[in-house]
Amino acid sequence: MTKKSGLAQNFYLGGYNLSGDTGAGNEIGGGLAGTQDITGIDKSAFERKGLLRDGRLSWTSFFNPEKATDIPGTTEDKAHAVLSSLPTTDRHMMWATGTAIGAPAACMVGKQIDYNPSRAADGSLTIAVAGQANGFGLEWCDLLTAGVRTDTTGTSGTSLDLGTGSTAFGLQLYLHVFALTGTSVTVKLQESGDNGAGDAWADVTGGAFVAATGISAQRIQTGRTQTVERYLRVVTTGTFTNAKFAVAVNRNPVRVDF
Repeated sequence: MTKKSGLAQNFYLGGYNLSGDTGAGNEIGGGLAGTQDITGIDKSAFERKGLLRDGRLSWTSFFNPEKATDIPGTTEDKAHAVLSSLPTTDRHMMWATGTAIGAPAACMVGKQIDYNPSRAADGSLTIAVAGQANGFGLEWCDLLTAGVRTDTTGTSGTSLDLGTGSTAFGLQLYLHVFALTGTSVTVKLQESGDNGAGDAWADVTGGAFVAATGISAQRIQTGRTQTVERYLRVVTTGTFTNAKFAVAVNRNPVRVDF
């Protein structure tokens, strides 16, 4: 993958595609909340241990007050209705740096902590919004769908080649469901060592989301010492005629505990 600009990015929050109502990503950060100094008196340089994982995501939103009831043929509310509610429960956030399979995506489960409109002297109206991670920190993942994927029936998607053989430390998966016509859709992950050429595709243990019945978002993780093969793909099953969703994965190169 070559160098690229910040064009054609997407932002999803809790099963809502807010890309068209988002003007800027102000900060996407994660990592350690700090370090602890554990330097003994017998040392000539500092020793430190990493402490808790953290994450933060802030962005600038445009004021769009439309609700799904105002827009024929849609089930999605727009930015104001989604953000102004300021729920105290966790919100799922995904900032995709592109809309191709394999594009990096920053994923986070956290609290939306503000919704601050600002009206400038020239009449422009923007809203500053921020989220802070809760429980897992921010994770840099890879898209397993080409941005928003639309399935009209159960489908086996295009695979992602992670390129380094198998790993032995499990994975985390993030799902946003933007629209569903039908009863439910189950989104799951399959793996193969050679893209199905000789090693048949098989379900990833612990890699199936709970069946979605409407706009929603989920995060799941497999066992911490689970082997994950080189190729991954997203498969859908269920009773539906239209399902719009996005999935991202973080396959761990080392053991990660939450």
